[in-house]
Parts: sequence; C-alpha cells; structure tokens
Amino acid sequence: MLRYHARRGVSLVAVQAALLASSSGVFAQNSNTVLPAVTVEAPQAARPKPAVTRPSRLRSASAGRAVRRVTPNANVSAPTQGRTVTARAARDGLNQSPAGQTATTIDRSQFDNRPSFSVSDVLRDSPGISIKQGNGPRDFGISIRGSNARNGFGIRNLVIFDDGFPVTQPDGLSRSDLIDPHAYAAIDVIRGPSSALYGNYATGGALNFRTRPGGTIDGVEYGVDGGSYGYLNNYLAAGKKVGNFEGSLFASDTRGDGYIGNSWFNTQTVNFLGTLKATPDDRFTVKIINNDLSARLPIRQSLNQFYTNPFQQGCTTGAAAAAGCPAVSLFKNGFNARIGVVDDKDTETATQAGLGRNDRRTIVGGRWEHDFDNSTTWRNQFVFDDRNISQPTGTTTAIGDFPSYNYMSDITKRGEILGMDSTTLVGAWYNTLVASSDTRNVMPGGNATLGLLQANTFSDTSNYGVRAREELKLTPDLTAIAGIGWETTVLKGINTVYKYNTFNVPVATIPPATRADRKIENTAPELALLYRLNQEWQFRGRVATGYGTPQVSNLFVLPNGDFGNNTQLQTQTNVGYDLGFDWTPGNAVKLSATAFYEFFRNELVSQAVSNPSASNATYMFNAPRSEHRGIELAADWKFYPGWRFVAAYTYLDEVYTEYVENITNVAIFSFNRAGNKIPGISPNELTARVGYDEFAGPLAGLGGFVEVQWKDSFYMDNANLLKAPGYELVNVNVHYKTDLVSDTFRSLNLFLEVRNVLDRTYVASANNITNTVTTAGLQNPASVLANTTGSIYAGSPRTFVAGMKVAFK
Repeated sequence: MLRYHARRGVSLVAVQAALLASSSGVFAQNSNTVLPAVTVEAPQAARPKPAVTRPSRLRSASAGRAVRRVTPNANVSAPTQGRTVTARAARDGLNQSPAGQTATTIDRSQFDNRPSFSVSDVLRDSPGISIKQGNGPRDFGISIRGSNARNGFGIRNLVIFDDGFPVTQPDGLSRSDLIDPHAYAAIDVIRGPSSALYGNYATGGALNFRTRPGGTIDGVEYGVDGGSYGYLNNYLAAGKKVGNFEGSLFASDTRGDGYIGNSWFNTQTVNFLGTLKATPDDRFTVKIINNDLSARLPIRQSLNQFYTNPFQQGCTTGAAAAAGCPAVSLFKNGFNARIGVVDDKDTETATQAGLGRNDRRTIVGGRWEHDFDNSTTWRNQFVFDDRNISQPTGTTTAIGDFPSYNYMSDITKRGEILGMDSTTLVGAWYNTLVASSDTRNVMPGGNATLGLLQANTFSDTSNYGVRAREELKLTPDLTAIAGIGWETTVLKGINTVYKYNTFNVPVATIPPATRADRKIENTAPELALLYRLNQEWQFRGRVATGYGTPQVSNLFVLPNGDFGNNTQLQTQTNVGYDLGFDWTPGNAVKLSATAFYEFFRNELVSQAVSNPSASNATYMFNAPRSEHRGIELAADWKFYPGWRFVAAYTYLDEVYTEYVENITNVAIFSFNRAGNKIPGISPNELTARVGYDEFAGPLAGLGGFVEVQWKDSFYMDNANLLKAPGYELVNVNVHYKTDLVSDTFRSLNLFLEVRNVLDRTYVASANNITNTVTTAGLQNPASVLANTTGSIYAGSPRTFVAGMKVAFK
C-alpha cells in the first residue's frame, strides 16, 4: 500500500522535454585523446602537461565563463599525443569515452543554469538519445539509437554506471528514479553495441554519471527550484579534499502536485562518494546512493482518450468520470468475479483506486585500486544493490525485494608492443540477483487496497564472464582497438499461479508451476580504428557486437497479459557498424557526424497486452531479424562574440526484416511484418538552441537562450496502422551567475525558465500496442486501435520554473 503524503506532488519538469545547454561536450571524442578529461580527476597524471594558459578559463564562476571552459576539449587530442597517461586514467576512460567508440560527454555547464529535474532535462543534449516518460515522475525510458523505445517501462538494452559503479542490476533493469541531475559534474553517453566492454544488456551502449569531486565543490552549496504545479526541489551539495581524503555528499528533497490527475510525488535522494589514498599505491573508494519514492500514478490512455482529455481532469471516480478518463476494473471481493455479472466488479479511476508506487533503492559500493607501478593498475569493485518495490499500477500490484551483488576485477597496463604505445585491459566479473516477488489483486477501497495473491515468481539471475581489450597506437595518428568479452548467463525461475474458481470462496487452486532453467553463453568481439588526419579532422570506424538475455519475469507472460509459458524467448544479439568524423577548424566551429548500421537477431520487443484488465500490462517477444540504421549529428557554432548555436540531431530508420506475427481471435491468423517499421521509434529528433552570455562589464554573467525540441510522429503497432503524433516545443531561459565578495558566500546563480512556451499538447510517452483482428481474420483499422488503452501519457503544458543556488566557502 502507498503511504499518503501530506504535501502531494509531481514535478512538471519530470515529463517536460527541455534542454540543450551550450557546451562543446556534445561531440564524439574517441581515442586516447579523451583521457585528459580523466586526468582532471587524477592530478598526478596531469602534472607533466604544461600550463598552456587555456585551462585558466576555469577560474571564473560566472555563467559566461563557465561555458568557455569546455572550449579546449575540441582540440584536446593534439597536445596529448606525446603525454604519458597512467593506467588508472586509462581505466577510468573506459567508462567515459572508450577509444574508437562514438561517445558524447555532457558537461555540467550545459545544465547548471536551468531547472534540471530529471535525466530528460540533460540527456537530450546528446545525439542518439531518445526519452519517453515512464511510470513515475523521474522514471524515464532512455534509448540510445532506439534501444529502449520498444519497452514498456524502466530502462533496458543499455548499461548504466554512477562514478564507474554499475547501477544496472543483473537482470538488465535500470531505473532513473534515483538520478537527480544537480548531483553530477558530467554524463558520458557511449553509443553502439558495447558488450565486449560492458557485458550483458549493452546492445545499445552505456551511460556513466559522474558526481562532482569534493575538491571541486570545496564547501557547501544550497539550491532551490520551484514552479508550476507545486514543483519544489531543495538540494544540498557538500564536498572537500583534506589531505589524502576527498569526499562529496549530495541530498535532495523533491515534490510536486502534477499536471496530470493522480500524479503527485515525493522523493528523496542521497548520493555520496569518498576516496581515500591510503598509500601512494592504494586508493579506496566508497559509493552510497539511496532513493525513496512515494508517488501516485495515472493510468495510461488510449490515443482517443488523449485527444479528449490529455491531463485526465474530472477523473475522481469511475461512476462520475469525465470523457477521456481511463479506468481499471477491480474485483469487489479482491480475488474473483462471476462471468457476465457486472456487479461483481467496480470500475475505478486511478485517483479512486489510489494507484501509484512506493519504492526504495539502496546501492552501496566499494572499490580498491592498487598500482603495481606507474603503468599497471589492479581494480577490484563490489556493489550491493537493493530494489524494494510496491507498485499498484493497475488491476494488480507488484510487491518484492530485489537484492543483487556485483563483483568485478580487472588489470590495466600501459606499455609498448614492438615500440608502439599500448593499453591492455583484462578483467572478470560475477553478479547475481535472487528474488521472490508477488502479484496481488488491487481491490476497491482506495489507497491501493490489496486483494488476494494472484501469482508468485521466484527468479535467480546470474552472470559471469571475462573480457580483454587492447588499444595499440600504430602510428602517432592511427590507433587500433580490439576487444572481446565472453559471458555465461543463468536464468532460473518458478512462476506459481493462484486461481480462485468458486465465487466468493477465498481458497486457491494452484496448477502446476511454470519453470525455467536456462544457461546461455554469449561472445562479443569488437574492432575499431581511430585516425587523426590533422588538428582539424578526426575519423572513426568501428564494428562491434552486443547481446541481451531476457528477464526471468518475461518468460512467464503471455500475449494476452496472463501468466503462462513464454520460456521460448531467446537472447537478442546485434552487430553494428559505425563510421564518423569530428571536424574542429577552430574554437568557433565544431561538427561531429556518425552513420551507423546495426543488424539484430531475435530482437526483444515489448508491447501492451491485448487484455487491459490482465495481470500484466506488457509482454515480450522475439523478432527474428531486424535492422537499425541512422545518422547522428552534433554542432556547436560560436558565430559572434557571446553568441552560440548548438544542436543535436538523430535520424533513425528501424525495420523488421523477418517477423511473422500470429494474432488469435477464435482462430489463429498470421501476418508478415517484414519491411514494417519497428513501433515506438521516432525517425527524426532534434534539440537546438541559440543563446547569449555576457562576458564583461556590469552585466557579466547575465545570459539567456531560446530552445526548440522536435520529435517526429511514429508508429505504435507492428502493422504500422496507427501513429502517435509528433511535436515541436519552444523553451526560453534567462539566467544570471556572479561571484560574491564575501567571507561566507562564493557565488550566486539565478534562473527563470518557461517551458513549452506555445502551450502545445503532446505525447510524452506511447507504449506499443497490440494489433487485433476480426473473427474473419481482418486486421482492425487505426480507428479501432486508437481506443486501445494502456499506452499514452501526455506531456507537460506551459510551465514556469525559477531557481536559485548559493555556494558557501
């Protein structure tokens, strides 16, 4: 059951697609040339470099100068070719921007002067990224090259790290509830198949969130953001470097009332990072993350309901609901009903039933790094990750505790092979998650009253494997990269269903349980070349592989949403080809472009079930063959002093090349989907902004920007009959940052932002829906599919957000 919260709320910012702050971080940086960004955090590696004067731009805290500080990144590769890079720095770089791979780093300066409620507010600065609203205020589906667009909730098909500690659990599920962007110094977006380096589930790539080191904070910062629909976020950052210890602590309390009915929330986040240099050769790092979430959750609408009542107003009760209000049908006794007897069920809205989430996530990690010498580092890392959930999101609620353990060890060595600079990585890992979760009926009574047990799923997921990687500088301008990973995944599960066959008799009949016991082996090689023609041009080429096993719970859900045997699901695999370049003719112009083509086998695709009153909202199936191709562009142009234009554009064309879908209505009817677009994939997405920052004079630190976001329409079904509409949004921001002359205060940062200035009504999330047929075997048209519920959340209307941050010495 959900805790009732006295100050209800959901953030307007959670669903609002708004972002593209200025920075040069939106460029693919792909060689050892990115490692200097790592050595900022490793002073011993940075000392050999001459001062070069340009880093002196870091000295200012003003908004304008904060943007300037990323300028040297464009040419960072040229001055580093002769520089000695430590093994530790090389290892850190593998989580930030691996050589030869298409990657983007989003620097803090891109979101420090605007409201940053969720990952949606910052990740759009990277090409290749797509975002859709999930089941909660900060729960977003993050896709790299469409990797997660075909899933109904959470984040799959990519691996996520926080300061190098994995926050993707062994079953492949990540959730963004625990991420408050205010905590981070940078986010690394690594695109393309990456299982050679990151293992299972990295078919789309990886994300690495980097918190600010304590020495960077060097004191205490307090900030508050507030705005429309009761949004309020109070946050605190504290950090210091004292002797051999450096630590930082971030904490936030965020709440709001929500722009959709039944969507208030209250969430607290704590993120700690501490590092002790115990000896000249040994470092110990501790990571602690905790997030508590109490939220109410609206019901996903059909497309027609969205057009009628997008914000679900007037949906207090099912009996008196306004048009366009989605509802659920609940057993009045909490476990069964007679066939055809309407009075045995009660139709209730989300507000009336009290649907929502009450979750906790706790992560504790430790890392020991030992330098055998200046060229060899041994890293050992352990993470305990516990996800505790209570999620009455429909006719049923999921309840369970999911503790996982993750251990990894690797050795990184810098040296030479036949006189050529070499970086070698060899590592191994083991992780496991054992859990027992219940599915219980939700019954009338409000506040998500629990009915009887409907099903129990025991799951045991374990992964273990080894990896090796070699980066070899063939010439001063040409680097070759080769890697391989081998992994075994063990999936064990038991699904027990409880059937109540006699009306009003709460005695369950338990049929034989459905069991799964799978052992799956996968191998993932990769090859890449990185060539720097001169100071202006850098070229990249890469071929790599990825794999992702199904989740144990996927093995027990049928297309109609009932529990059953779906254990034939296979591992999805992909082979991807990347070809790209980075052009930096000077500090004023930077352009990055990448073309990719990926071939999938047994792609795992999720869609809404055919029965909206079933036990499960989505089910998973394999598409035997499919292809993903596209183009990623990033541009940064400082066309006049103080002015900057930045843009991130993604084009995606993703199709089934082999897939026959069987649909049942009395008889079974088959439809060939080869050549059809994969649903949920928007073919065009663009974030562009024009901004101005005053660098000198009495108005120094004052700036602003206008931003445009465009998302093209996309198909919602496998037959390509129904489309979710696209949208264009305009956001406007004014900000001011100044240093303060005081013994107590260091700086002051103020901003005001208006999002969705034109007040567009748009789709923030649309889950894939199931095609249906008549008894004659004819597919129902779009007009019928548009009434399929369980798909759509609306995006935020026009909102106003203001914020203030004060830094103390």
